[in-house]
Amino acid sequence: MIFDTIVVGLGGMGSSALYELARTGQNVLGLEQFTIPHEKGSSHGLSRIIRMAYFEHPSYIPLLKRSYDLWRRLEQESSEQLLISTGSIDASYPGMKIFEGALESCKNHQLDHEVLDFKSLSNRFPGYQLPEGMRALFQPQGGILLPEKAISEYVRLSKLKGAKVSEEEKVIDLERDSQGMRVTTSKNIYFAKNVVVTAGAWIGKLFPELASVAIPERQVVGWFRPYNKKVFGPDNFPVFNMQVDEGHFYGFPSIFETGFKIGKYHHLKEKVDPDNLDIGINRRDENILRECMRTYFPEANGDLLTAKACMFTNTPDGHFIVEKHDDWPVVIAGGFSGHGYKFCSVVGEIIADLISRGECDFNIELFSSHRFSREEQRIVPYSSF
Repeated sequence: MIFDTIVVGLGGMGSSALYELARTGQNVLGLEQFTIPHEKGSSHGLSRIIRMAYFEHPSYIPLLKRSYDLWRRLEQESSEQLLISTGSIDASYPGMKIFEGALESCKNHQLDHEVLDFKSLSNRFPGYQLPEGMRALFQPQGGILLPEKAISEYVRLSKLKGAKVSEEEKVIDLERDSQGMRVTTSKNIYFAKNVVVTAGAWIGKLFPELASVAIPERQVVGWFRPYNKKVFGPDNFPVFNMQVDEGHFYGFPSIFETGFKIGKYHHLKEKVDPDNLDIGINRRDENILRECMRTYFPEANGDLLTAKACMFTNTPDGHFIVEKHDDWPVVIAGGFSGHGYKFCSVVGEIIADLISRGECDFNIELFSSHRFSREEQRIVPYSSF
């Protein structure tokens, strides 16, 4: 049997792509090397931040606007709440990237926002105890996505639309074939006119030419019991990104009584092999997070309830890789650098458009892997090595 498209990897991006392709009536197969959902990649941990103020680059805003629309559409179709509105905080000292970039994006795209000094922030949201001189941008559209729940709904709805899904089936080889692509897995050989590769931290194993620009990194987040539960609830505590001397931190209110959640970007800067990720949590992991809480969120610095390890797949500039292969009927999406999950809904749509009509409605030149070399380097799949 020849499929129209095979999707390799059904985490956040792959499950969305599967759904969007199934919506168009394609005969599509999704392959996942683990179960759906799972805790071995980048799309777990109960919650992910979604925010409209975007310090990373103003060009993400058009994608975010569409992303919000598509998340709401998924909620309506699934009859499940997948996005919890809390507002968002981007905080740093003046002149630092997080505050200044978020402010610039709001001004450039006429987004509702408020600028708060350290006193007005703590008066309004008492869980925040930032030092004098720091500034914060509040944007009311920020909130929380529920990744495992969203992945499950994408896959469930895809199946209802006719998609085939196989779990615990690892792709080990991709090859060009006279009919399109041949996909060899741990269990079978499949053929498809097109292939989508959304393999997360494993993308560099399927495409070794990407291994130097899509680098897996161990990341740890922890959930802590606040001393004052009320001020860290979703009605009183916006999600945040914060740049301070100790590093770049991000965090969430306590939802479903799970505790205050916090992480530090690039945690211990541990590059990893995704097949050998250390999921154990040690005292050093915990202390990295408490270092921030002691100073800036002291009322959250209670008992550690749980902690989990996941992976970022980082590019050198922190921007994504989303592109068509130069010669093969393959679309590649990866290197989401710790800020990609909120874009899953729109990236899935972009992937489906690239497959079905060879283009999309957004300018994605920023996401070409060719930007990492002065001379354009062809991405050579694993089977060619």
